Amino acid sequence: MENLQVGRASLSWLQGGVNFLDGGAMFGVVPKALWSKKYPVNEQNQIELRTDPILLLVDGKRILIDSGMGNAKLTAKQVRNFGVREESAIEKSLAAHGLTVADIDVVLMTHLHFDHACGLTKPVDEHNYEPVFQNAVIYTSAIEWEEMQHPNIRSINTYWEMNWKPIISQVKTFDKELEIVPGLRMIHTGGHSNGHCIIVFEDGADCFIHMADIMPTHGHQNKLWALAYDDYPVDSVHEKEKWMQFGYEKNAWYTFYHDAYYRAIKFDESGKKIDAVERQRYAYPESNESGYKKENS
Repeated sequence: MENLQVGRASLSWLQGGVNFLDGGAMFGVVPKALWSKKYPVNEQNQIELRTDPILLLVDGKRILIDSGMGNAKLTAKQVRNFGVREESAIEKSLAAHGLTVADIDVVLMTHLHFDHACGLTKPVDEHNYEPVFQNAVIYTSAIEWEEMQHPNIRSINTYWEMNWKPIISQVKTFDKELEIVPGLRMIHTGGHSNGHCIIVFEDGADCFIHMADIMPTHGHQNKLWALAYDDYPVDSVHEKEKWMQFGYEKNAWYTFYHDAYYRAIKFDESGKKIDAVERQRYAYPESNESGYKKENS
């Protein structure tokens, strides 16, 4: 389990699951000849993507950034289509820190797509779900929360009722920017989704920036490389340009939820990598299909 200290903030990556998605979709209009030099791809043109929440300990608060893939919530068809090889092991990961899901004070949801939000709830039976982090306040942008509850024809495939109905009483929203504790800000950017947010922490000269799905992996560092999954790709490009310049000037750490190879990278003023936290690699267990829901069709 990898760790990083940034000023008074301690970051640890939890085991939230893994899936394999089409590399072309993840790099949009960028030719494979270019993006495949930056991020490994398999023979099926798929790239490995983690869904690992970050445990953030700061000022006595136990905070999670996003929630993981969840458990026993995907149909066998969804498991196949989304290339899921591993579900969440959040309780086990937290136990390594002497914590339980009940100890989490705050969950910061950068956005509410299924691969970030499925870990917020768990099944009670075939039709009912309950919160996982029952004592936590869950923050997301007002725009994202509205779309989660009233998805459009495109977003209905990723904003799922079972991920939001059980947590209504825990959710608090904001418009443009929210300070969680001194120096830790949640900032609305749009781009990947209309309500997408990033997380910025500054403590004196120390800084980390969590770009979420505006820069999901180290292979997406180029400001022009946007995902085909982005609802507003031009907004993604402008926001990435803004926050990469901001971070380069501060020699900030950039942290990742999806990257299968790096947990965090620090860049210098020119954008050159000067430090990194690599992810520990291990073999995937066989998927336990008995834990998945039955096919819907």
